[in-house]
Amino acid sequence: MGWMNQALPWLEWTGVHLSPWKLIGLTGALLFGGRWLVQFWATRKAGRPVIPRLFWYMSVAGSLMTLSYFLFSAKQDAVGIAQNLFPAFTALYSLRLDIRHRGWKPAADEPAG
Repeated sequence: MGWMNQALPWLEWTGVHLSPWKLIGLTGALLFGGRWLVQFWATRKAGRPVIPRLFWYMSVAGSLMTLSYFLFSAKQDAVGIAQNLFPAFTALYSLRLDIRHRGWKPAADEPAG
């Protein structure tokens, strides 16, 4: 999978080295960071602290995407692996508990995500 570490040709004119793995890692980082905007919006709408299920979905996807970047790309950084491995397990566990507790339907005060 060496091609996953090669720069995307359609971005060469920018001077930015953006490989498919880097796109996966950046997308994961945006998902993981963006989950706080989702949580802020849901809390503001409800008028009390709320963690919507979308928060957990974004946590799982973001963690797994950045974890795969650090595991499989040319980067292979142990710090990045450790930094994303534990949040992935925590998010998966929290999502499982949320589904078990509330079922598959979102809570009445939670925005549909």
